[in-house]
Amino acid sequence: MSDLGMTRRSFLGTSALAGTALTIIPRSVLAAPGRPGANDRINHAIIGVGGMGNAHIGYVLKDPQAKLVAVCDVRKSRRDAAVQRAGADCHAYLDFREMLDRESIDVVHVVTPPHWHALQNIAALNAGCDVWAEKPMTRTIAEGTHVADAVRRNGRVFRLNTWFRLYGSFYGLGTTVAPLKKLVQSGALGWPLTVRVSALTGFSWKASMWTGKLGLPPEPVPADIDYDRWLGPAPWKPYTTHRTSGSFRGYWDYDGGGLADMGQHYLDPVQYILDKDDTSPVEIEATAPWPQHPDVVGLWGQVYMKYADGCKIILESCEWGARETAGKPFIEGPNGKVFQNFRTEPANLAQLVKELPEPAPQVSDFNVSVRTRRTFGLNELNGNRSNILVHLANCAIRSGRKLHFDPATLRFVNDPEANRLAEQPMRAPWRIG
Repeated sequence: MSDLGMTRRSFLGTSALAGTALTIIPRSVLAAPGRPGANDRINHAIIGVGGMGNAHIGYVLKDPQAKLVAVCDVRKSRRDAAVQRAGADCHAYLDFREMLDRESIDVVHVVTPPHWHALQNIAALNAGCDVWAEKPMTRTIAEGTHVADAVRRNGRVFRLNTWFRLYGSFYGLGTTVAPLKKLVQSGALGWPLTVRVSALTGFSWKASMWTGKLGLPPEPVPADIDYDRWLGPAPWKPYTTHRTSGSFRGYWDYDGGGLADMGQHYLDPVQYILDKDDTSPVEIEATAPWPQHPDVVGLWGQVYMKYADGCKIILESCEWGARETAGKPFIEGPNGKVFQNFRTEPANLAQLVKELPEPAPQVSDFNVSVRTRRTFGLNELNGNRSNILVHLANCAIRSGRKLHFDPATLRFVNDPEANRLAEQPMRAPWRIG
Protein backbone atom coordinates (compact mmCIF):
# COMPACT_ATOMS: atom_id res chain seq x y z
CA MET A 1 0.00 0.00 0.00
CA SER A 2 1.27 3.45 -0.87
CA ASP A 3 2.22 5.88 1.89
CA LEU A 4 -0.31 8.32 0.44
CA GLY A 5 -3.13 5.88 1.15
CA MET A 6 -4.26 7.68 4.27
CA THR A 7 -6.49 5.91 6.68
CA ARG A 8 -9.39 7.02 4.57
CA ARG A 9 -11.33 9.50 6.54
CA SER A 10 -15.04 9.98 6.28
CA PHE A 11 -14.47 13.27 4.54
CA LEU A 12 -18.10 13.59 3.61
CA GLY A 13 -19.50 11.61 6.50
CA THR A 14 -22.27 9.06 6.43
CA SER A 15 -24.94 11.67 5.86
CA ALA A 16 -23.21 12.82 2.67
CA LEU A 17 -23.10 9.28 1.34
CA ALA A 18 -26.80 9.12 2.00
CA GLY A 19 -27.19 12.20 -0.21
CA THR A 20 -28.10 14.76 2.43
CA ALA A 21 -24.95 16.91 2.45
CA LEU A 22 -23.22 17.37 -0.86
CA THR A 23 -20.91 20.32 -0.24
CA ILE A 24 -17.23 19.57 -1.00
CA ILE A 25 -15.44 19.60 2.36
CA PRO A 26 -12.07 21.45 2.61
CA ARG A 27 -9.02 19.29 3.21
CA SER A 28 -8.22 21.28 6.34
CA VAL A 29 -10.67 19.08 8.22
CA LEU A 30 -9.06 15.87 6.93
CA ALA A 31 -5.93 13.92 7.76
CA ALA A 32 -2.76 15.19 6.10
CA PRO A 33 -1.53 12.98 3.23
CA GLY A 34 1.93 11.57 2.58
CA ARG A 35 3.26 10.56 -0.80
CA PRO A 36 4.41 7.31 -2.43
CA GLY A 37 7.85 6.09 -1.47
CA ALA A 38 10.49 5.49 -4.13
CA ASN A 39 9.65 1.78 -4.31
CA ASP A 40 5.88 1.99 -3.82
CA ARG A 41 3.48 1.46 -6.66
CA ILE A 42 1.18 4.42 -7.17
CA ASN A 43 -2.46 3.61 -6.41
CA HIS A 44 -4.85 4.91 -9.05
CA ALA A 45 -8.65 5.17 -9.13
CA ILE A 46 -10.79 6.17 -12.09
CA ILE A 47 -14.14 7.97 -12.01
CA GLY A 48 -15.90 7.23 -15.30
CA VAL A 49 -14.86 4.07 -17.17
CA GLY A 50 -16.73 4.33 -20.46
CA GLY A 51 -15.27 5.86 -23.62
CA MET A 52 -12.12 7.73 -22.58
CA GLY A 53 -12.25 5.96 -19.23
CA ASN A 54 -11.22 2.77 -20.99
CA ALA A 55 -8.17 4.59 -22.31
CA HIS A 56 -7.30 5.64 -18.76
CA ILE A 57 -7.58 2.03 -17.60
CA GLY A 58 -5.01 1.23 -20.28
CA TYR A 59 -2.73 4.05 -19.11
CA VAL A 60 -2.66 2.57 -15.62
CA LEU A 61 -2.45 -1.12 -16.48
CA LYS A 62 0.53 -0.68 -18.80
CA ASP A 63 2.50 1.37 -16.24
CA PRO A 64 4.67 -0.88 -14.01
CA GLN A 65 4.74 1.86 -11.37
CA ALA A 66 0.94 1.96 -11.12
CA LYS A 67 -1.84 -0.13 -9.63
CA LEU A 68 -5.55 0.31 -10.36
CA VAL A 69 -7.32 -0.10 -7.02
CA ALA A 70 -10.80 1.26 -7.74
CA VAL A 71 -13.19 2.35 -10.46
CA CYS A 72 -16.45 4.27 -10.29
CA ASP A 73 -19.25 4.61 -12.81
CA VAL A 74 -23.01 5.19 -12.79
CA ARG A 75 -23.45 2.26 -15.20
CA LYS A 76 -23.19 -1.22 -13.68
CA SER A 77 -22.11 -2.81 -16.97
CA ARG A 78 -19.14 -0.46 -17.18
CA ARG A 79 -18.14 -1.08 -13.57
CA ASP A 80 -18.27 -4.84 -14.13
CA ALA A 81 -16.27 -4.65 -17.36
CA ALA A 82 -13.61 -2.47 -15.75
CA VAL A 83 -13.12 -4.85 -12.82
CA GLN A 84 -12.96 -7.82 -15.16
CA ARG A 85 -10.23 -6.05 -17.13
CA ALA A 86 -8.28 -4.79 -14.11
CA GLY A 87 -8.56 -7.85 -11.88
CA ALA A 88 -10.15 -8.82 -8.58
CA ASP A 89 -7.99 -6.41 -6.55
CA CYS A 90 -9.80 -3.51 -8.22
CA HIS A 91 -12.99 -2.49 -6.40
CA ALA A 92 -16.05 -0.99 -8.10
CA TYR A 93 -18.21 1.86 -6.80
CA LEU A 94 -21.39 3.61 -7.85
CA ASP A 95 -20.68 6.72 -5.72
CA PHE A 96 -17.33 8.46 -6.11
CA ARG A 97 -17.57 9.86 -2.58
CA GLU A 98 -17.75 6.38 -1.13
CA MET A 99 -14.73 5.36 -3.19
CA LEU A 100 -12.69 8.31 -1.95
CA ASP A 101 -13.78 7.60 1.62
CA ARG A 102 -12.88 3.91 1.64
CA GLU A 103 -9.94 3.37 -0.66
CA SER A 104 -6.22 4.10 -0.32
CA ILE A 105 -5.66 6.25 -3.42
CA ASP A 106 -2.74 8.34 -4.63
CA VAL A 107 -4.10 9.50 -8.00
CA VAL A 108 -7.70 9.96 -9.10
CA HIS A 109 -8.56 10.12 -12.81
CA VAL A 110 -11.67 12.20 -13.54
CA VAL A 111 -13.03 10.96 -16.86
CA THR A 112 -16.70 11.87 -16.60
CA PRO A 113 -18.65 14.37 -18.75
CA PRO A 114 -17.50 17.95 -18.07
CA HIS A 115 -20.49 18.96 -15.95
CA TRP A 116 -18.98 16.68 -13.28
CA HIS A 117 -15.34 17.71 -13.65
CA ALA A 118 -15.16 20.51 -11.09
CA LEU A 119 -16.98 18.69 -8.30
CA GLN A 120 -15.07 15.44 -8.73
CA ASN A 121 -11.68 17.09 -9.20
CA ILE A 122 -12.20 19.12 -6.03
CA ALA A 123 -13.50 16.12 -4.07
CA ALA A 124 -10.40 14.11 -4.99
CA LEU A 125 -8.08 17.01 -4.15
CA ASN A 126 -9.80 17.58 -0.81
CA ALA A 127 -9.41 13.85 -0.09
CA GLY A 128 -5.64 14.26 -0.38
CA CYS A 129 -5.26 12.75 -3.84
CA ASP A 130 -3.38 13.98 -6.88
CA VAL A 131 -5.55 14.33 -9.98
CA TRP A 132 -5.25 13.28 -13.61
CA ALA A 133 -8.13 15.16 -15.23
CA GLU A 134 -9.76 14.97 -18.62
CA LYS A 135 -10.31 17.99 -20.80
CA PRO A 136 -12.01 20.37 -20.86
CA MET A 137 -10.78 21.09 -17.36
CA THR A 138 -14.27 22.25 -16.32
CA ARG A 139 -17.62 23.19 -17.86
CA THR A 140 -17.35 26.91 -17.05
CA ILE A 141 -14.71 29.58 -16.43
CA ALA A 142 -15.61 29.98 -12.76
CA GLU A 143 -15.37 26.24 -12.07
CA GLY A 144 -11.81 26.15 -13.40
CA THR A 145 -10.77 28.77 -10.87
CA HIS A 146 -12.30 26.70 -8.07
CA VAL A 147 -10.28 23.66 -9.17
CA ALA A 148 -7.03 25.64 -9.36
CA ASP A 149 -7.70 27.02 -5.88
CA ALA A 150 -8.29 23.50 -4.54
CA VAL A 151 -4.96 22.28 -5.95
CA ARG A 152 -3.13 25.14 -4.23
CA ARG A 153 -5.06 24.83 -0.97
CA ASN A 154 -4.44 21.08 -0.70
CA GLY A 155 -0.86 21.06 -1.95
CA ARG A 156 -1.61 18.44 -4.59
CA VAL A 157 -0.31 17.68 -8.09
CA PHE A 158 -2.68 18.16 -11.03
CA ARG A 159 -2.37 16.90 -14.61
CA LEU A 160 -4.67 17.75 -17.49
CA ASN A 161 -4.89 15.00 -20.10
CA THR A 162 -3.62 16.72 -23.19
CA TRP A 163 0.07 16.57 -24.04
CA PHE A 164 0.95 18.43 -27.21
CA ARG A 165 2.85 21.23 -25.47
CA LEU A 166 5.06 18.42 -24.09
CA TYR A 167 5.48 15.90 -26.92
CA GLY A 168 3.85 14.37 -30.00
CA SER A 169 3.01 15.62 -33.47
CA PHE A 170 0.61 18.55 -33.18
CA TYR A 171 -2.42 17.05 -34.94
CA GLY A 172 -2.48 17.82 -38.68
CA LEU A 173 0.17 20.50 -38.47
CA GLY A 174 2.90 17.97 -39.26
CA THR A 175 5.36 19.06 -36.57
CA THR A 176 5.82 18.98 -32.84
CA VAL A 177 5.28 22.14 -30.81
CA ALA A 178 8.92 22.63 -29.75
CA PRO A 179 10.26 24.13 -33.02
CA LEU A 180 7.29 26.51 -33.17
CA LYS A 181 8.00 27.61 -29.62
CA LYS A 182 11.69 28.09 -30.41
CA LEU A 183 10.97 30.20 -33.48
CA VAL A 184 8.42 32.40 -31.75
CA GLN A 185 10.52 33.01 -28.64
CA SER A 186 13.50 33.93 -30.85
CA GLY A 187 11.58 36.92 -32.19
CA ALA A 188 12.35 35.96 -35.79
CA LEU A 189 8.67 36.22 -36.82
CA GLY A 190 8.27 39.65 -35.25
CA TRP A 191 5.37 40.72 -33.04
CA PRO A 192 2.40 40.63 -32.65
CA LEU A 193 1.49 37.24 -34.11
CA THR A 194 -1.69 35.73 -35.53
CA VAL A 195 -2.36 32.00 -35.11
CA ARG A 196 -5.03 30.28 -37.21
CA VAL A 197 -6.48 27.04 -35.81
CA SER A 198 -8.58 25.71 -38.68
CA ALA A 199 -9.42 22.56 -40.58
CA LEU A 200 -7.38 24.24 -43.34
CA THR A 201 -4.30 24.49 -41.10
CA GLY A 202 -4.57 20.95 -39.70
CA PHE A 203 -7.28 21.01 -37.02
CA SER A 204 -10.79 19.53 -37.23
CA TRP A 205 -13.25 21.14 -34.83
CA LYS A 206 -16.01 18.46 -35.08
CA ALA A 207 -18.62 21.22 -35.06
CA SER A 208 -21.39 19.25 -36.79
CA MET A 209 -20.37 15.96 -35.17
CA TRP A 210 -21.14 17.24 -31.67
CA THR A 211 -24.39 19.17 -32.08
CA GLY A 212 -27.40 18.27 -29.99
CA LYS A 213 -30.88 17.25 -31.13
CA LEU A 214 -34.18 19.00 -30.48
CA GLY A 215 -37.52 17.33 -29.90
CA LEU A 216 -36.31 13.89 -28.92
CA PRO A 217 -39.07 12.00 -27.07
CA PRO A 218 -38.32 10.92 -23.50
CA GLU A 219 -37.20 7.32 -23.11
CA PRO A 220 -37.48 4.90 -20.20
CA VAL A 221 -34.35 5.01 -18.05
CA PRO A 222 -32.44 1.72 -18.52
CA ALA A 223 -31.88 -0.38 -15.42
CA ASP A 224 -28.12 -0.25 -16.05
CA ILE A 225 -27.74 3.48 -15.33
CA ASP A 226 -28.39 5.62 -12.27
CA TYR A 227 -29.65 8.60 -14.25
CA ASP A 228 -29.95 10.99 -11.30
CA ARG A 229 -26.29 10.39 -10.49
CA TRP A 230 -25.38 10.80 -14.17
CA LEU A 231 -27.05 14.23 -14.16
CA GLY A 232 -25.57 15.22 -10.80
CA PRO A 233 -25.23 19.03 -10.83
CA ALA A 234 -26.81 19.42 -14.30
CA PRO A 235 -30.45 20.53 -14.67
CA TRP A 236 -32.97 17.72 -14.73
CA LYS A 237 -34.08 16.77 -18.25
CA PRO A 238 -35.99 13.67 -19.40
CA TYR A 239 -33.71 10.75 -20.23
CA THR A 240 -32.69 10.13 -23.84
CA THR A 241 -29.91 7.92 -25.13
CA HIS A 242 -28.51 10.82 -27.15
CA ARG A 243 -27.97 12.92 -24.02
CA THR A 244 -26.16 10.19 -22.10
CA SER A 245 -23.95 8.63 -24.79
CA GLY A 246 -20.84 10.27 -26.26
CA SER A 247 -23.15 12.78 -27.92
CA PHE A 248 -23.63 14.50 -24.52
CA ARG A 249 -21.09 16.93 -25.98
CA GLY A 250 -23.90 18.48 -28.03
CA TYR A 251 -25.76 19.86 -24.98
CA TRP A 252 -24.74 22.97 -23.05
CA ASP A 253 -25.83 21.38 -19.75
CA TYR A 254 -22.92 18.93 -19.95
CA ASP A 255 -20.28 20.23 -22.38
CA GLY A 256 -19.66 22.69 -25.22
CA GLY A 257 -19.72 20.82 -28.53
CA GLY A 258 -16.68 20.04 -30.67
CA LEU A 259 -15.04 23.25 -29.54
CA ALA A 260 -14.97 22.09 -25.92
CA ASP A 261 -14.09 18.54 -26.95
CA MET A 262 -11.02 19.51 -28.97
CA GLY A 263 -10.31 23.02 -27.70
CA GLN A 264 -7.69 22.33 -25.05
CA HIS A 265 -5.89 19.86 -27.33
CA TYR A 266 -5.51 22.65 -29.88
CA LEU A 267 -5.42 25.86 -27.84
CA ASP A 268 -3.19 24.86 -24.94
CA PRO A 269 -0.16 24.48 -27.26
CA VAL A 270 -1.03 27.77 -28.99
CA GLN A 271 -1.17 29.50 -25.61
CA TYR A 272 2.23 27.98 -24.77
CA ILE A 273 3.76 28.97 -28.12
CA LEU A 274 2.61 32.57 -27.62
CA ASP A 275 3.84 32.64 -24.00
CA LYS A 276 0.33 33.39 -22.70
CA ASP A 277 0.16 30.88 -19.86
CA ASP A 278 -0.57 33.62 -17.34
CA THR A 279 -3.07 35.75 -19.24
CA SER A 280 -6.14 35.64 -21.48
CA PRO A 281 -7.57 37.50 -24.49
CA VAL A 282 -9.29 40.82 -23.89
CA GLU A 283 -11.57 40.80 -26.96
CA ILE A 284 -13.55 37.86 -28.33
CA GLU A 285 -15.97 37.81 -31.24
CA ALA A 286 -17.61 34.99 -33.22
CA THR A 287 -19.54 34.38 -36.41
CA ALA A 288 -22.29 31.80 -36.03
CA PRO A 289 -26.01 31.28 -36.66
CA TRP A 290 -27.75 33.40 -34.08
CA PRO A 291 -29.56 33.13 -31.78
CA GLN A 292 -27.96 29.91 -30.55
CA HIS A 293 -30.35 27.50 -28.84
CA PRO A 294 -30.08 27.72 -25.02
CA ASP A 295 -29.96 23.92 -24.61
CA VAL A 296 -28.51 22.47 -27.81
CA VAL A 297 -25.02 23.24 -29.17
CA GLY A 298 -25.15 24.47 -32.77
CA LEU A 299 -22.77 25.25 -35.61
CA TRP A 300 -20.31 28.13 -35.75
CA GLY A 301 -17.97 29.62 -38.31
CA GLN A 302 -15.11 31.66 -36.84
CA VAL A 303 -13.97 32.90 -33.45
CA TYR A 304 -11.55 35.84 -33.16
CA MET A 305 -9.61 36.32 -29.91
CA LYS A 306 -7.24 39.24 -29.32
CA TYR A 307 -4.74 39.73 -26.48
CA ALA A 308 -3.83 43.09 -24.99
CA ASP A 309 -0.50 43.11 -26.88
CA GLY A 310 -2.21 42.58 -30.25
CA CYS A 311 -1.62 38.84 -30.69
CA LYS A 312 -4.62 37.08 -32.21
CA ILE A 313 -5.98 33.55 -32.31
CA ILE A 314 -8.46 32.76 -35.07
CA LEU A 315 -10.54 29.58 -34.89
CA GLU A 316 -12.40 28.35 -37.96
CA SER A 317 -14.65 25.29 -38.11
CA CYS A 318 -15.04 25.23 -41.92
CA GLU A 319 -18.56 23.88 -41.31
CA TRP A 320 -20.54 27.14 -41.44
CA GLY A 321 -20.03 30.35 -43.37
CA ALA A 322 -17.00 31.51 -45.36
CA ARG A 323 -13.58 29.83 -45.16
CA GLU A 324 -11.27 32.75 -44.66
CA THR A 325 -8.21 30.76 -43.56
CA ALA A 326 -7.81 29.08 -46.97
CA GLY A 327 -4.19 29.31 -48.10
CA LYS A 328 -3.13 31.21 -45.00
CA PRO A 329 -0.39 30.18 -42.55
CA PHE A 330 -0.77 28.66 -39.12
CA ILE A 331 1.39 31.39 -37.60
CA GLU A 332 1.92 34.80 -39.16
CA GLY A 333 4.01 37.73 -37.95
CA PRO A 334 5.38 40.94 -39.46
CA ASN A 335 8.61 39.17 -40.46
CA GLY A 336 7.58 35.65 -41.36
CA LYS A 337 5.04 32.83 -41.67
CA VAL A 338 4.79 29.15 -40.71
CA PHE A 339 2.59 26.75 -42.66
CA GLN A 340 1.78 23.05 -42.21
CA ASN A 341 4.74 20.64 -42.21
CA PHE A 342 6.92 23.52 -40.99
CA ARG A 343 7.12 25.23 -44.37
CA THR A 344 8.23 28.77 -43.69
CA GLU A 345 8.41 32.15 -45.40
CA PRO A 346 11.19 33.11 -45.66
CA ALA A 347 12.47 29.60 -46.22
CA ASN A 348 15.59 30.04 -44.07
CA LEU A 349 13.48 30.17 -40.89
CA ALA A 350 13.29 26.37 -40.88
CA GLN A 351 17.09 26.18 -40.84
CA LEU A 352 17.31 28.89 -38.20
CA VAL A 353 15.25 26.79 -35.78
CA LYS A 354 17.96 24.11 -35.68
CA GLU A 355 20.38 26.67 -34.27
CA LEU A 356 18.05 28.05 -31.60
CA PRO A 357 18.08 27.01 -27.91
CA GLU A 358 15.51 24.48 -26.74
CA PRO A 359 12.49 25.71 -24.75
CA ALA A 360 12.69 25.57 -20.95
CA PRO A 361 12.19 21.98 -19.73
CA GLN A 362 8.80 20.84 -18.44
CA VAL A 363 7.93 17.76 -16.40
CA SER A 364 6.28 15.36 -18.85
CA ASP A 365 6.22 12.21 -16.67
CA PHE A 366 3.34 12.32 -14.21
CA ASN A 367 4.96 9.67 -12.03
CA VAL A 368 7.85 12.07 -11.46
CA SER A 369 5.41 14.77 -10.37
CA VAL A 370 3.59 12.43 -8.00
CA ARG A 371 6.81 11.16 -6.38
CA THR A 372 8.76 14.42 -6.22
CA ARG A 373 5.87 16.95 -6.00
CA ARG A 374 7.28 18.85 -8.97
CA THR A 375 4.62 20.65 -10.98
CA PHE A 376 3.51 18.76 -14.10
CA GLY A 377 3.99 20.52 -17.43
CA LEU A 378 0.26 20.96 -18.06
CA ASN A 379 -1.18 21.80 -14.68
CA GLU A 380 -3.99 23.61 -12.88
CA LEU A 381 -2.68 27.09 -13.74
CA ASN A 382 -1.77 26.98 -17.43
CA GLY A 383 -4.53 24.39 -17.89
CA ASN A 384 -7.04 26.80 -16.42
CA ARG A 385 -5.91 29.51 -18.85
CA SER A 386 -6.37 27.25 -21.88
CA ASN A 387 -9.69 26.11 -20.41
CA ILE A 388 -10.69 29.77 -20.32
CA LEU A 389 -9.84 30.10 -24.04
CA VAL A 390 -12.34 27.36 -24.83
CA HIS A 391 -15.10 28.95 -22.81
CA LEU A 392 -14.42 32.47 -24.08
CA ALA A 393 -14.98 31.14 -27.59
CA ASN A 394 -18.22 29.42 -26.67
CA CYS A 395 -19.48 32.44 -24.74
CA ALA A 396 -18.91 34.59 -27.83
CA ILE A 397 -20.76 32.08 -30.01
CA ARG A 398 -23.69 31.98 -27.60
CA SER A 399 -23.90 35.73 -26.99
CA GLY A 400 -23.75 36.80 -30.64
CA ARG A 401 -21.66 39.92 -30.01
CA LYS A 402 -18.14 41.11 -29.26
CA LEU A 403 -17.13 40.42 -25.66
CA HIS A 404 -14.54 42.18 -23.51
CA PHE A 405 -12.75 40.12 -20.88
CA ASP A 406 -10.55 41.04 -17.92
CA PRO A 407 -7.67 38.51 -17.61
CA ALA A 408 -7.07 39.55 -13.97
CA THR A 409 -10.60 39.23 -12.57
CA LEU A 410 -11.58 36.47 -15.06
CA ARG A 411 -14.88 38.22 -15.72
CA PHE A 412 -16.45 39.87 -18.74
CA VAL A 413 -16.42 43.66 -18.58
CA ASN A 414 -19.82 45.28 -17.97
CA ASP A 415 -21.65 42.24 -19.35
CA PRO A 416 -23.89 40.44 -16.84
CA GLU A 417 -25.32 38.16 -19.52
CA ALA A 418 -21.90 36.85 -20.57
CA ASN A 419 -20.88 36.46 -16.93
CA ARG A 420 -23.92 34.27 -16.36
CA LEU A 421 -22.57 31.95 -19.05
CA ALA A 422 -19.17 31.95 -17.33
CA GLU A 423 -20.56 30.98 -13.92
CA GLN A 424 -23.63 28.77 -14.09
CA PRO A 425 -25.57 27.35 -11.13
CA MET A 426 -25.61 23.69 -10.13
CA ARG A 427 -28.70 21.62 -9.47
CA ALA A 428 -29.42 21.32 -5.76
CA PRO A 429 -28.10 19.89 -3.56
CA TRP A 430 -24.76 19.97 -5.44
CA ARG A 431 -22.51 22.98 -4.91
CA ILE A 432 -18.87 23.99 -4.55
CA GLY A 433 -17.90 25.44 -1.17
